[in-house]
Amino acid sequence: MKFNIQSKLLLTRLNAVSKVVSSKNAYAILDNFLFELSGDRLVVTGSDMETRLTTHLEVQDAEGNGKFAVDVKRIINLLKEMPDTALRVDVNEETLEVTFNYVSGHSSMTALSGDDYPVKAASTGEVKQLAVPARDVAGGIAHTIFAVGTDDMHPQFMGVYWDIKPDMIIFVASDSHKLVRYKATRVAPGFESSFIMPSKPAAVLSSIVDKAGVEPVAVSLDESSATFETKDYSLSCRFVNGRYPKYDSVIPENNPYELSIDRATLLNAVRRVSVLASVGGLVKFQIGENSILLTTQDLDHATSAEETVACEYSGAPMTIGFKNMDIIEVLNNIDSETVVVKLLDPARAGIFLPSEQKEGEDLLVLQMPMMI
Repeated sequence: MKFNIQSKLLLTRLNAVSKVVSSKNAYAILDNFLFELSGDRLVVTGSDMETRLTTHLEVQDAEGNGKFAVDVKRIINLLKEMPDTALRVDVNEETLEVTFNYVSGHSSMTALSGDDYPVKAASTGEVKQLAVPARDVAGGIAHTIFAVGTDDMHPQFMGVYWDIKPDMIIFVASDSHKLVRYKATRVAPGFESSFIMPSKPAAVLSSIVDKAGVEPVAVSLDESSATFETKDYSLSCRFVNGRYPKYDSVIPENNPYELSIDRATLLNAVRRVSVLASVGGLVKFQIGENSILLTTQDLDHATSAEETVACEYSGAPMTIGFKNMDIIEVLNNIDSETVVVKLLDPARAGIFLPSEQKEGEDLLVLQMPMMI
């Protein structure tokens, strides 16, 4: 079995597929990539049993068909040290020795039998299909994944929730302290469904789709898993078990006090005062007419900081506390020059919005305050 391929192209694809491979696997074979050659088509797969990512490449001057498995770290480290060069890959099907021939030399390693690599699980129950523009998949995940929970006691929060409506897809994530809702209105699936996508495959999917692309990602859903197919990749993952909470019921609809502020100005000010904040990260927002006084204090180390930033606000004066890192994450994930914050009182959640929603998008972030 032999084929030719450019080293840089192969390395790029292997780096992408390696993101699903765990550092500690229950089965040793999962420490390897599965290579499958059929004609001039090479398919490379990585898996951790819960998530499976496959990429397919065109190769040249192929001879023979077959499959073999090679160690993930070993082949990536080898390709990293090579210049961008043509590779002639030669596999001895009896000894499973894999030789990489290039202009100035060659390298070889022993592979494992591809027959031992786990096969993809068959679909269960009814399969539903839809096509989602790549930019909506990327946007939905990128704007929500930072809010995914990490508490094993609440597994339903450990993923991005896809709430599929006939006329849109709503992406939701929450760690019970903050909640992000992103509506992608450019897509109309025509049916209703929902699932919780674990954070690991969600992050991988976001990394392999074109963030500005309009070409569709083909999505297939069954009772317990989903498959996402792009031009170069196919990602399959199991759903998180559990029912996602009714997220709309916790979003306040009538917060009467509204302020408008430059996003970068507020973000940089919060970062500066956070340097001298307490371990808990409390930042007090003393909101008055057209200004916010940000204050932090660490009594254990006798440090404090304050900074005033301009805003547009004409409501009742209010002092509310937020965790510094929460606010930094929220502001980093809103794509607008100006942010609108809607408040009710110091004990209730604040709503953060871009001043203008982008076409085909509707983003809302709910952030719970801290006790002052």
